[in-house]
Amino acid sequence: MKGSQSLRRVVLCADDFAISAPVSQAIAQLAQAERLSATSAMVLSPRWPQDAGLLKDLRGQIDVGLHLDWTSEFAIAQGHGHSLGQVMLRSVLAEKIGGLQIAAVTEEIERQLDAFESVWQAPPDHIDGHQHVQQFGTIRQALLQILTRRYAARQPYLRVSRPPPGPSDFKGRVMAAWGSIALIEDASRLRIPTAPALSGIYDLFNESLDYAALMATWLSQVPDKTLLMCHPGLSETTGAHAYARVAEWRHLASDVFAAQLKDCHARLVRGGELYT
Repeated sequence: MKGSQSLRRVVLCADDFAISAPVSQAIAQLAQAERLSATSAMVLSPRWPQDAGLLKDLRGQIDVGLHLDWTSEFAIAQGHGHSLGQVMLRSVLAEKIGGLQIAAVTEEIERQLDAFESVWQAPPDHIDGHQHVQQFGTIRQALLQILTRRYAARQPYLRVSRPPPGPSDFKGRVMAAWGSIALIEDASRLRIPTAPALSGIYDLFNESLDYAALMATWLSQVPDKTLLMCHPGLSETTGAHAYARVAEWRHLASDVFAAQLKDCHARLVRGGELYT
């Protein structure tokens, strides 16, 4: 590979902005160092209005989007949230036998979009979902209807939780099977842009995994225009998969990661430049 024409463009998106102070701070630091090109905000977190200030000087430098939430402690506390398994099941059941109610789902998505825009003072650049809820049945259907109505002039791009072509682990295959094809087809019909593939998928709870080695593999294999997700957090981070958050932050902030990008002929870009 020679020259800039050979560079593969990758959107590196940090999920869970505002879930905690250490996560927000890690994301802001990496974005300022140009080690990220996007982040997704959990607007149900009480930290969102405060932590959004960390992104103020990054407006236009990275994509800032909505991390649609049905499964976090914030969603459960606010009354619409459930465990991941319950949300997956109820998203495909009919309303009369316990499925999610389309009217209630629509209202909740609108509420989260309002919460995003009231703080950020602009529409989201993209929309994805905490634990990939954006592509589940009723939630997917309501989201697409809202986007066509609410953002007719310029649509945010959507994450599709489907690994790139080639071998993938069990987690990646499950994610792909649960609504990714329907999301791609429905969004295409409505002319809503989507990121074609999602990388960065691994077992966040397996502390024996080497994140630097995983990143080297992803960057060497992903096709052009892939979205690669990450979940960084500073060393004082606590809570779910804290070890993985710290490992990711340390690697993404390192010279090793910069060298990996160069060696793999990869360049971080905003999704807004790719998905139209």
